[in-house]
Amino acid sequence: MTDTRTWNDGRQDIRIRKDLSVPMRDGTLLAADAYEGNDQKPRPALVALSPYGKELQAMALTMPPQKRPSPLWDGCIEAGDISRVVAEDYVHVIGDLRGSGASEGEHIGNYNAGGVSLGEDAYDFIEWVAEQPWCDGNVGMIGISYFGSMQVIAAAERPPHLKAIFVSGGHYDFYETTYHGGIMWFMPRAAREGRGGDSGWAFTDRTKSRMLEEYSPEKLKTIVDKRLADPDVQAWPNLVHTLNYPKHHEAWFDIITNELDGQWYEERNPVNLATNIDIPTWLQIDQGRGWTIDSTIETFDNLGGPKRLDIGAYPPMQSRPFVEEHDTMFRWYEYWLKGIDNGIMDEPSVNIFVEGSREIVSGSQWPPQAPEHQSFYLRPRGKLSIEPEPMTADYAAPDGFYQAPLTVTDEVQILTWSTPVFDTDTQMMGTGAAHIFAEIDQEDTNFILRMWDVAPGGARQLITTGYLKATHRELDEEKTSPGDPYHPHTRAVPVEPGVINEYILRLYPFAATFHTGHRLVAELSNVEPLVDDHNSLLPPDAFHLPIGRPVSHKIYRDAKHQSRLVLPVTKSVGESEILRR
Repeated sequence: MTDTRTWNDGRQDIRIRKDLSVPMRDGTLLAADAYEGNDQKPRPALVALSPYGKELQAMALTMPPQKRPSPLWDGCIEAGDISRVVAEDYVHVIGDLRGSGASEGEHIGNYNAGGVSLGEDAYDFIEWVAEQPWCDGNVGMIGISYFGSMQVIAAAERPPHLKAIFVSGGHYDFYETTYHGGIMWFMPRAAREGRGGDSGWAFTDRTKSRMLEEYSPEKLKTIVDKRLADPDVQAWPNLVHTLNYPKHHEAWFDIITNELDGQWYEERNPVNLATNIDIPTWLQIDQGRGWTIDSTIETFDNLGGPKRLDIGAYPPMQSRPFVEEHDTMFRWYEYWLKGIDNGIMDEPSVNIFVEGSREIVSGSQWPPQAPEHQSFYLRPRGKLSIEPEPMTADYAAPDGFYQAPLTVTDEVQILTWSTPVFDTDTQMMGTGAAHIFAEIDQEDTNFILRMWDVAPGGARQLITTGYLKATHRELDEEKTSPGDPYHPHTRAVPVEPGVINEYILRLYPFAATFHTGHRLVAELSNVEPLVDDHNSLLPPDAFHLPIGRPVSHKIYRDAKHQSRLVLPVTKSVGESEILRR
């Protein structure tokens, strides 16, 4: 029986319907809590769905929003400000996905539950909510990150009563969520297991590995043995442990054993599903996590209905409980769920916050203004210039660095190149590329490039990043254009040691103005610094798998090997003499 109670948050009485049973088409019951005003009238509903547990989301009633680096920041409290939702006269319905929390069923794999698409469950959940006497039949969705991805997955199923969605901080390309440029990222492990700033999925013994379900023991042993033979995996205790004891961390096991892109990630990829969405959709993302900006833009381009794109300011992690986008979200839903013409549809469809100038640039597409891609060449003595190097490698000898694995050192070697100070404000907006001609003495390495805006006093702001595992250097030539490389990541091709290759890193979308007196600084390494200005704003597990072998790198940047950054300039540096020096 449903437990109904009342909560007073100091401003209002909130009626709470605890442990509602929501039937799915196969008879499985999902558990949900509904929060509403105490006057018992029908209202529009905002639905939040995830495997993080509805009881965890209820902490939004008692915990003030926490920002990184607060130790109380919990990346899984993502369903929104319950009190604010109720005060705006909506019913806030928070549900546990199949196999999680108090819901029935088994959760198999990532975004695939018991052979049932989570989109189908979301469809049934939304339609059930719309039929309840406390809902007026108008349904939207709420929540960031996993909750945001679920909004896209749900909308792609086209439930009739889902009238609009508002997605903040969603993850869309599932391969790129976990493997940046082919380099494994540990943050999804934190969300699933509960580590380093995340409570994790609310699973007990009902989460199942799809790999364990689908493959024979013999085939699985072959896959596991291959992964364990990877020197990078061998050097990371958590990966060795999970591969040997997969039932402890089954969802993470699935990701570890699928290091290449393909059907595993594509069949539930929201970027592809977005072509089925024709309801009004608002997509919001903040700067500083470029891989998420990249797939947010790709999803936006695939949407069919009324749509908005909002790229906000750094830093990259919003509060938990998340509150930053609530004002805009309620304006969106006021128009689409309540029918109030508040002017929001008269505003530009694309709004981009530009770092540096701190202005909003608006338009109808990304980027709002077509850029001209300008090359900034790596030169001797750590310089970046718009002029290429005229000398050959005999005279312009390559830069180099040796990186020992983190099993034996805490020192991260970084090569740095810098422009002179800009003599005019220079705006850049779009994607970019880093062309790195390199020779290594192993079959693989990582290339990690980070681009900074450095002020005269030394303060710096991360602008964008690029990642590429050397064995993933292949390009899809048909999808690649200047300043916009595309790597399929469908196979790994070992590097022949001692051979110079061109590695083209995709620099994730960004928007920044480099002010007069500032410098653009590029840093190249094969592992991230363990601590720095940017990392402190991310959860502790927001780290990439380092190379597990010692590697020597030679970076060529001479007349024949024109290593360079190709950047999207929207206010041209023109003939600036200062950049030629």
